[in-house]
Amino acid sequence: MSQQSETSQTAQDYIASQLSLEADAREALPYQFDTCTKPLGPLRQSVYACLTCTPPPASPHQQFTPAGVCYSCSISCHGEHTLVEIFTKRDFVCDCGTTRLSTSGTPCSLRLNAATGSKGGVTGEEARDGNKYNHNFQGKFCGCGEEYDPEKEKGTMFQCLGLGYVDDGGCGEDWWHPECLMGLPRGLEEVKQEPKKESNGALETVEEEAEDGVEATATNGTEPVGQDDAPPGFPHEDDFDHLICYKCANAFPWIKHYAGTEGFLRPLPSDGTAAQTNGHVQESAQPTAESDNKKRKAEEEPEDSQESNKKAKTDEESAPVVPAEATSNGHSDKPRHASLPHAPAGSISIFVKEDFRDHLCRCPECFPRLAKHPQLLEEEEVYEPPVSESDHNENGSVAGRSANSGSLLDRGEAALSSMDRVRAIEGVMAYNMVRDKVKAFLQPFAQSGQAVGAEDIKAYFAKLRGDDQGINDAAVGAESGGAVQGDGRKEQDGY
Repeated sequence: MSQQSETSQTAQDYIASQLSLEADAREALPYQFDTCTKPLGPLRQSVYACLTCTPPPASPHQQFTPAGVCYSCSISCHGEHTLVEIFTKRDFVCDCGTTRLSTSGTPCSLRLNAATGSKGGVTGEEARDGNKYNHNFQGKFCGCGEEYDPEKEKGTMFQCLGLGYVDDGGCGEDWWHPECLMGLPRGLEEVKQEPKKESNGALETVEEEAEDGVEATATNGTEPVGQDDAPPGFPHEDDFDHLICYKCANAFPWIKHYAGTEGFLRPLPSDGTAAQTNGHVQESAQPTAESDNKKRKAEEEPEDSQESNKKAKTDEESAPVVPAEATSNGHSDKPRHASLPHAPAGSISIFVKEDFRDHLCRCPECFPRLAKHPQLLEEEEVYEPPVSESDHNENGSVAGRSANSGSLLDRGEAALSSMDRVRAIEGVMAYNMVRDKVKAFLQPFAQSGQAVGAEDIKAYFAKLRGDDQGINDAAVGAESGGAVQGDGRKEQDGY
């Protein structure tokens, strides 16, 4: 028995570790990344900023040309660079390989090069003028302009529905801290609410964070209705589907009239006054589906469902502040906007429910305003690349994979399938000869559970490379076991 090295392991352990690594890779990168989205035109898609190719300016006075790349290019072309995940942006075309990236930037390796006629090496293509950018492309987020660090960030950030872009006073689908939406400073100790008695005598639920970071159960035994790190007065994330930040609301003030009406929560002031109330800003609502407009820190656990234990507020608390005729859809001769209340004074953010689009006025006067914001007319579809398939189907056969994905075995079989048939057969014969020899070598280790040392492997392959007799014997066996074809070629049985 040879002396085991420190890095030795059994054959079963090695195979299991490789399969585990491939599974982890598929989970982290679930989509295929062999096709750039630029030829598809404007899409709502996941966008990444490459700070290596487009480093942020050292000062606001320096010239800066922002750029964003698609999911595939972020991996295939910029995989070793410093990337910032911006998440979804609407109406966006990938900038990889275009004039927005400096001439020294990484070329696109996924698109067809018109000059060479082959794939890769694409640089200097005309960038799309219609792309919109904000400070997210410098790695900065929210009205406070902080750089997002998933290792340090606490709580949840929320993405604005983005009625306006930076050039018209909006935020450009920025991501917001709850306290920044409310006009509160960052970095303060979380303010805890004192338990208050409700009309039924039961203690109101209070959210507290346990020492292990998991939400603690409220003192009355029900699930907490608050949320981690959210300041008092901020709506619970289960009560709204999207938000419209105060920047976008100020850029398009007509939307403010809907605050507090059916489909909309009560307005959230951005001057800090909401935190001075008892926190009942949101209306009672059934939990909506998990919104994709939420960014969580990387290590955060999935949120628990609170549907069954959600406490309903009294009718007085949850009744929207709106005249009765404004909620009668189709039962009034007047258009809906004529019955809307006055817009709240000051700067406000607006939180909307899942069905808010059903309650927007679409009369001839209002529809042109809505048409400028397609996201107000219907839910947007987010483009996702094809999902990477697993290595094997249920029947054990190898599934179709992209050229740059899958295990080494998958890639080898894909290469054989595109190879000349005679060369493919010769390659399979050589592979089978080596496979049988390696299998015979590993079988005693596998049966006994003995670890295979690196020295054992090196010594065996050194011997195998010089085993002329073994190679000759394998060749003779292949000829005798093969099926003779009409053209004189040999083909192994089973292929």
